[in-house]
Amino acid sequence: MKLVLASGNAGKLKELQAMLAGLPLQIVPQRELGVDDVPETGLTFVENALIKARHACEVTGLPALADDSGLIVDALDGAPGLYSARYAGSPTDDAANNAKLLAALRDVPAERRTARFYAVIVLLRHPNDPQPLICEGSWEGRIIDELRGSNGFGYNPVFLDEELGLTAAQMEPAQKNGRSHRAKALQLLLQRMSQLSFD
Repeated sequence: MKLVLASGNAGKLKELQAMLAGLPLQIVPQRELGVDDVPETGLTFVENALIKARHACEVTGLPALADDSGLIVDALDGAPGLYSARYAGSPTDDAANNAKLLAALRDVPAERRTARFYAVIVLLRHPNDPQPLICEGSWEGRIIDELRGSNGFGYNPVFLDEELGLTAAQMEPAQKNGRSHRAKALQLLLQRMSQLSFD
């Protein structure tokens, strides 16, 4: 089955393609099919994922898989949340986002720096699919006060998985892809896809 990946984010594309490797799916990034990014005007992660998937379906005529995700920090009332990629403004800049986050948490003690990565992945079989598959996943952790590691992207260098004692950026890609919010959402999606008809 051929699916379009409705994302222009290189880091997300790399992760999703690695997680989907070996499955009987032909995964094509939207850019290869002439699909540009669409404005994310939703007020929730689910709405934004649906906007992206619907746009890719309309342009390509193919089923589309889209994700919307972000970092939720408890001490910041859930920020950066929906605006994680653009936290420090546009264009998106990982270094600026991390600097702004660490500045916002400067006076917050370690025990109050709890956070989670959250992801919603949706699958639309066609633009007007009345039953989109919607799956979510979260990854609990804590924000540390310095950048550690060079793998991954986004907030990975400041997000500590306390069980492993490593930031997401210190993990090898396969290790991260076995624990992450996106991996959990995708595993649920794949289980449910096996029950769907794509006729």
